[in-house]
Amino acid sequence: MIPLADWIDDFIDYLAAERMFSGHTLSNYRRDLDQLASYCSEQKLNRWIDLNTRLIRRYVAQQHSNGLSGTSLQRKLSACRSFFRYLIREGRANDNPALAVSAPKSAKKLPRPLDVDQLNELLSLPVREPLALRDLAMLELFYSCGLRLAELVSLDLNHLDLRDASLHVTGKGRKTRHLPIGSQALRALDQWLQSREQMADPDQTALFVSQRGTRLSPRSVQLRLKRWGLATATQGKLHPHRLRHSFASHLLESSGDLRAVQELLGHADISTTQIYTHLDFQHLAEVYDNAHPRAKK
Repeated sequence: MIPLADWIDDFIDYLAAERMFSGHTLSNYRRDLDQLASYCSEQKLNRWIDLNTRLIRRYVAQQHSNGLSGTSLQRKLSACRSFFRYLIREGRANDNPALAVSAPKSAKKLPRPLDVDQLNELLSLPVREPLALRDLAMLELFYSCGLRLAELVSLDLNHLDLRDASLHVTGKGRKTRHLPIGSQALRALDQWLQSREQMADPDQTALFVSQRGTRLSPRSVQLRLKRWGLATATQGKLHPHRLRHSFASHLLESSGDLRAVQELLGHADISTTQIYTHLDFQHLAEVYDNAHPRAKK
């Protein structure tokens, strides 16, 4: 009899080789499925085929009572559904017991964007040291292009086209998008590239490198942004997703073009963009007054 964990290993290998999922996504799948396997062991189940809908509902209820949010539970259920689709394909299961189970809904919390004045203050600090020039270039690029953290750290030099003022980014699901870069971000990048040679290993292709000359890690970026937020007394925590949300919010408030913002953010579903972005009532009222035929006298 093949142990439960072995089928998880095979599934993760399948996601990596055939679906080309990122390391971060694979780690999340493995963690969620390992927890489900532990639950199966507690229930004295030795085969995945013995896991039924009733037991999955009990598992979800157990996790919810332990304080897990609806969003996290939905992710776990999604991993379970995908795993059983794989088992059915491999002839190891006849049905998908997770299809009939839904997670409790969680209130959707929007990150609080930085206002334009805060961002101008943050991005206008005079910097000269290579590390500070690198950090400023990262900050500018996060806000100029609305990048995810994983997208920024995976950037290579050949993804950048300074003459065309554009950037090629690989996002979720290995989907690529071509993004414009603002003039202030271009200036910050140009300054960083002049200092990069002092830090980078000779054969290093990464756009952003650490003091050791290697590709900068996601955790290092998070810590550097946190440090900048504290140094400038930025209200609330400064993190990559907050800059991405600020990019989307400010762009949408100025243009009102939700579809364009969706493309720039790399969202497959426009409903995801609606979660990340919001308009204040004053802007909505202005759009209404200008567009509705019976809004004006």
